Amino acid sequence: MSSSPTFHELADRALAARDAAAYGHDALITCDRLVRIFAADGVEVQALQGLDLLVRKGELIALVGASGSGKSTLMNILAGLDKPTAGATRVADHDLVTMSSKERLAYRRRTVGFVRQQTSHNLLPYLTAAQNVALPLQLARARGRRRTWADRAMELLDLLDVAECRDRRPHQMSGGQQQRVALAAALANDPPVLLADEPTGELDSHTAEQVFAAFRTANEELGTTIVIVTHDQSVAGEVRRTVAIRDGRTATEVLRHSEVDSATGASRTGGTTAGRLPLPIMDMACR
Repeated sequence: MSSSPTFHELADRALAARDAAAYGHDALITCDRLVRIFAADGVEVQALQGLDLLVRKGELIALVGASGSGKSTLMNILAGLDKPTAGATRVADHDLVTMSSKERLAYRRRTVGFVRQQTSHNLLPYLTAAQNVALPLQLARARGRRRTWADRAMELLDLLDVAECRDRRPHQMSGGQQQRVALAAALANDPPVLLADEPTGELDSHTAEQVFAAFRTANEELGTTIVIVTHDQSVAGEVRRTVAIRDGRTATEVLRHSEVDSATGASRTGGTTAGRLPLPIMDMACR
């Protein structure tokens, strides 16, 4: 006959249950023990291995990691383009595991904006900048007349400092201008979340700084929660919070903060690093 659990064991179980129920309750994006396995020719590849991530409303964060770390897989899941193999993920009260195909389409049109690395993949080449930005409004059948859509497009182009491109087609714009117009298009339907996958990967450092300035503007002026995926470690200096991904799991987090010297009045930026213990790689067949 098995013995009854002790008081301490019951307390530990209660705390564990409470923590599990509370995990991510106040976050806009929640990833809880996220697993994604790809199978090809009888070989399984674990792209995500129990990844945890919380992003709160209004944050601008960077996910950094080497090629093959799982960051692009995570981005595709958050964008509603892929499903996890196991675990849970929610974005703005949408359960990305249980959503139907119809719900996913609506989710991609209204809840999440997406900017890709390749500038040629973000904009339709035969439309002007203003038309590209207005297109998501038309596809989502946003309320208002065509004139209202045009006004919204110009409002965003002006906010991101590319109003002069309104009548230009993509081939008439620089790479940095194309990415800022793409950002405007991704923001057209006022999504609560914006995802960007290596948005400066094809740009020089000076142009990349201009594009990151546009992301900060969108975050600060519109209140959009932004997650930027990159392999460029220098991005850490452009955002307040950086999360490193390694082997399909979150490895470390760095939270930057500004301090003002009371004697000199000079401002300096520091960072706090929070490490996470690596979880053991589990044999999924044993689950």
